[in-house]
Formats: sequence, structure tokens, C-alpha cells
Amino acid sequence: MNNTTVEAIELTRLYGGREAVSNVSFTLSKGQVSGFLGPNGAGKSTTMKMLTGNLAPSQGSVKICGIDMIENPKEAKALIGYLPEMRPLYKELTVDEYLTIAARLHRVSAKHIKPAVEEAKERCGLSHMSKRLIENLSNGYQQRVGIAQSIIHKPMVVILDEPTVGLDPIQIRDIRALIREIGSDHSVILSTHILPEVEMVCDHVQIIDKGKLVFNGAIEVLKKQRIGNKLLIAMRNPPTVEAMLSIPNVVEAESLPNGQMRVRFADDTAPAESIVQAAVSNGWGLYQIAPDQTSLEDVFVQLTYQEQAA
Repeated sequence: MNNTTVEAIELTRLYGGREAVSNVSFTLSKGQVSGFLGPNGAGKSTTMKMLTGNLAPSQGSVKICGIDMIENPKEAKALIGYLPEMRPLYKELTVDEYLTIAARLHRVSAKHIKPAVEEAKERCGLSHMSKRLIENLSNGYQQRVGIAQSIIHKPMVVILDEPTVGLDPIQIRDIRALIREIGSDHSVILSTHILPEVEMVCDHVQIIDKGKLVFNGAIEVLKKQRIGNKLLIAMRNPPTVEAMLSIPNVVEAESLPNGQMRVRFADDTAPAESIVQAAVSNGWGLYQIAPDQTSLEDVFVQLTYQEQAA
């Protein structure tokens, strides 16, 4: 059985002859939560509009569960739930009234509307807010209502654009937990500029810059790129750089203040044990050895500016 829910195939969008998005391709499977990252002006919003059928690509295609967005737009869009950054809420309505309208707009059959509303409220933690006016809800609960309307028709794909912007830390934690829960039954595309959010919520990530994908892979790959092949070592009697380089598989060594040293080792090797043995044998007074993690922000900068650096 094919579990592919989203296929973006060489998506390209031209504005006045300029490529805002260029040959973007990726797939998404059922049960995946995918983070879509990009700096301002990178082409992220344009790509989101093409994925949801709100903007036709100049070249390429989008398929939702195998249905072509251009050839069969109604069928493809019916499989998508979408929460744009500006929440489409009628704030003068109660939660029940609004979700009932949302269910009708998503063509939920009349006999299934009430159960669909109840299920969406329960999943989004809104059951006790049924009769409350949306305008009287907190920012976080309004966001929950927005997410509830995006899943009320049980779509195969849920697309959320900046779902935690403007929320306080407790609300952000709750919305992230909700997104992970939704991802167990749906495919989720989470458009965000908050880098730690991707690590906490997503299992797959695409990073776009200047209209092109600069990274497309599992979150574990991004985390591995964060950690890299570096160790940070602290010693009371640090050795010379030459002595550290004599240890097998250590390819670079850099002396740092306060007896610290940063070393880089060869791919697919693990020299930590050899370093510890050398430290004991030579009386280096080793008291710390740990992976030297690059911040996620630094990885993002490296990926999005690698062409400029070259």
C-alpha cells in the first residue's frame, strides 16, 4: 500500500521572469510531521500556496494522495486541512457555531456534522469552550479553534502556517503537543521560522533558501549535522596540538582558553576512548569530553548561505 500523501514534483513559480521557487521536489508519507523552514523571502509562502492549490505553479505539479492538484483541484483540496498564519476565524460566533460552519464548508454530510464537531473539539482540547465566543478566548485557544477547523473533515494532509506565532510559552507547549498528536493520524506540514520547534515536533524537514531546497531529509540527519565530528575536551595539563593529532582518527585540533581543546575526527570513527587512554597515560588531567554541538541556528546559516560562502 502506498502511504505517500504529498508529492511536490519540480515545483517552479515565476514572478516577472524571476524564479521565486525553483525545482522544489519532496514527498510526505502518512504519519509524518514535516517542518518547512526558510528565511523571509526564501519562497516558503509561495510553496505553501502551491501545495494548497491557492497558486498554480509555472512548472511542476502537486499530487495529494496521487490526485493531481491542477487536473482535479476539488478532489485534491478536499484531502487538505489548512490553517494560514492569519487565522480564518469568525470571532463573533461561538466555538460550536464556527466549527459547524467549517464542517459544512468542508462538505461534511449533515448527519456527521455534530460528531465531527465534537471529535475536533475533543482532540483540540476545546470541549469545555463550546458555547464561548471566539473573541473572548485567549490567543492559544483561538489557535486551537483554527487547528480544529483544519482537521474537522479528517483530511489526509494538514498544513499549518506558523502555528505558534504570538503564543506564550505554555500555549506554545500545548500547541506543539497537539501537532504531534495530529501527526499520528495525518500527514502534517508545519511552516515555521522557529528552528527549535522543528527539532521538538517534526520527524522530517525541508529548508528552502532563494527558492531552492538546500536540505531535505529526516530530522535525525539534521541533528547529526548539528553534532558533527567534533569533541570539546577540557584538561588540567593540556597537550600540544601535535600530540593530540598523533591520536588515531583525530584530523584537526585547536587549542582553546582554560585548558580546553576542540578536535575533529574522521567520519565513521569514534576516537573518544583513545583520547581518554592517551590523557591517562600522559597525565593530561582530563575532566571533560563531550560532543561539540553546533547550534541549530548555525546549521541553518550554513545551509542557507553555503553558496554565498563558496
